[in-house]
Amino acid sequence: MILDNLGSKLNNQVAILICGHGSRNKLAINEFQELTKLIQKKYPNFLVEYGFLEFAKPSLVDALEKLKDLSIKKVIAIPAMLFAAGHVKNDIPSLLMNYSSKTGIEIIYGRELGINNLMISAACERVKDVFKQNNSLKPEESLLVVVGRGSSDPDANSNVSKITRMIVEGIGLGWGETVFSGVTFPLVEPGLKNVVRLGYKNIIIFPYFLFSGVLVTRIKRQSDLVAINNPNISFIHAKYLSSQSHVVDTFVERIEEILNNEGKNFMNCSTCKYRSNLFGFEKEVGMVQESHHDHVEGLGISCDLCDPECNGACEIQNQIPTHNQEKSNLEGGDYLEHEHVEAHKHEHNHHNHHHSIYPNSNHPLGPVTLRLPNEDQILRKSVENQ
Repeated sequence: MILDNLGSKLNNQVAILICGHGSRNKLAINEFQELTKLIQKKYPNFLVEYGFLEFAKPSLVDALEKLKDLSIKKVIAIPAMLFAAGHVKNDIPSLLMNYSSKTGIEIIYGRELGINNLMISAACERVKDVFKQNNSLKPEESLLVVVGRGSSDPDANSNVSKITRMIVEGIGLGWGETVFSGVTFPLVEPGLKNVVRLGYKNIIIFPYFLFSGVLVTRIKRQSDLVAINNPNISFIHAKYLSSQSHVVDTFVERIEEILNNEGKNFMNCSTCKYRSNLFGFEKEVGMVQESHHDHVEGLGISCDLCDPECNGACEIQNQIPTHNQEKSNLEGGDYLEHEHVEAHKHEHNHHNHHHSIYPNSNHPLGPVTLRLPNEDQILRKSVENQ
């Protein structure tokens, strides 16, 4: 087997680094650690380390320093990201390139998880679990809403829609729609308000996320607002991906791509806004590749309000006035992109000038969507009662 031969031949001079986004949520960090343990079991001849881009320790630099101290000469770095948006295309590779140039350690950057049979199967299994737990539900009578994180990169957003269609056809669901937790449109709440008009009595909401956190909690909270006004409809929540076995196997596939192809990486460039003249995003072709997260790297501060799972209290206590949020979106520093509101403010103040302007920032179903006053009151009460 190539892994055994390579591990023996290089005498432990090669290591695998799993590059995470990072979160202040304890449960999300625990889930990430569990995932890396499962990957380590797949590669007993390699040291598997992990690091985070922001808001958690160890940072990616911390992890690389540890590997350097262990005399590692080559690092296989795999982004623990579902799709290739800004973090995968800019932040992580920029950080890795800078570290490699300073230390001389060879770092081979792998692909994001992306779309393959394994990830589609993982998603389908999560949705199938809903039907196993609800015997009266019929797939053809149910509507699926897949919720993506949301990005200013249309390539990443379109991949969520593809996942939705793959699940709908794989299981034979009645209908499928795609919404997003932030940054782009439609957001969860306005998206669901449109979806209920289709007349389905069962709506399955599936967060296409790797781990827990404030965004997953936001999805539940916003869907609850729509459920209050639609008592005749059952809103059923599927579990996010986490360490589903097919997800672990996809990480193995990404590592194998590097080991078996001598470090060659195959990313999609045909619809990448940085490399192709993509309609609506022409100004972003050839943008400088740089990291936007140096000031929040390795903060390692856990949210005391989450024990262990995020309850969304941080968003309620630190709600941003709408005009500030709109200003942020217009300047490209989306507050909804990251984990905690105060961190969003800090981040926006330090590096919004690095971002290009997202052309759809003012979309009525996107981040600047106004919530009615009575809905704000319902939102606050629902969190206070948790």
